[in-house]
Formats: sequence, structure tokens, C-alpha cells
Amino acid sequence: MKNNTNWSIDTAHSEIAFKVKHMMISTVTGHFEDFQATAKTNGDVFNNAILEFSAKTASINTKNKDRDTHLKSDDFFNSEKFPEMTFVSKSFNGDTLVGDLTIRDVTKEITLDAELNGIAVDPYGQTKAGFEMTGNINRKDFNLTWSAVTEAGSIVVSDKVKLVIDVQFIKQS
Repeated sequence: MKNNTNWSIDTAHSEIAFKVKHMMISTVTGHFEDFQATAKTNGDVFNNAILEFSAKTASINTKNKDRDTHLKSDDFFNSEKFPEMTFVSKSFNGDTLVGDLTIRDVTKEITLDAELNGIAVDPYGQTKAGFEMTGNINRKDFNLTWSAVTEAGSIVVSDKVKLVIDVQFIKQS
């Protein structure tokens, strides 16, 4: 089975977001503004598709400039030394997407729940495919190790990071 149909991400209709507990009482949401993704499929069938993704770590946005600066520093992403994070799929069965996530200089296999919302033709005749993907990673697995504890003993930033990815792909002719 050849993956001979190419798809590219529609960045205007896609969001790569993450959620992290702050002081264990509230959730901070952030996203990457500069990202790319491609998919290779057998026709319009996404099972066994090959998906590749990259994001510029310096494009992180949590709606707080000081926090974003901290996230770009060596305490977290070290955007200067490691400008990109990447994901390359190994398998997709229609429900589960497995692949290698690389952040900093660490590559680990992760599993995402992935739902193909459907394939539709837009008013301009372009074929589009929409996905929702979610999963959890432990940030310390990827050397995002900064930690602090409040006077009351609360952890400031949770180790668990929830990934929330909404993407729309455009079929390339």
C-alpha cells in the first residue's frame, strides 16, 4: 500500500495547544504560533498515514510575556539551542496515533488519541481533512525540568502536560 497522496496543514484552521496545571489549582493554556505539518495517505484513507509535524519553540504563546520568555529559556525549551520540536508518526489505526516526539535533544515515543472528524470539500474546491488529537506527556521526560514549590508546598508547574491538537489538512493536487 503506497502513501501517494500528499496533504499539508491549513495553519489558518489549526491549533497546537497544551494545558498545564499551575499551583495544582488552575490550568494555563498555551500554543505554538509557528508550525508545519504534512500527511501522506493512500488516497483519502488516513489509516496508516505518515504524519510529520514541527513547531518553532520560540513561537510559544501563553498570553504572558514573562512566562513565555521563561519557557524559551534553558529551564524549559532552550529555543536558542533547540529551535524546533518535531513529531514523526509510526502508526495510525484510525483511533490511535503513535510516533516519536522530539523536544530539546530527547526523542520518546508517545501515543495520542486521534479522531478524524471527516473529509469535506470547501467552497473553493479544496479537499480538507479535520483531526482532533489529545494526549499527555511528562515534561520531565523531555528535560523540561524547571520546578518550584510554593511556601505552602504546592508544586508551581505540573509535570503532566496535556496536548490538545486541532488540525485541518489540505489535499495537494
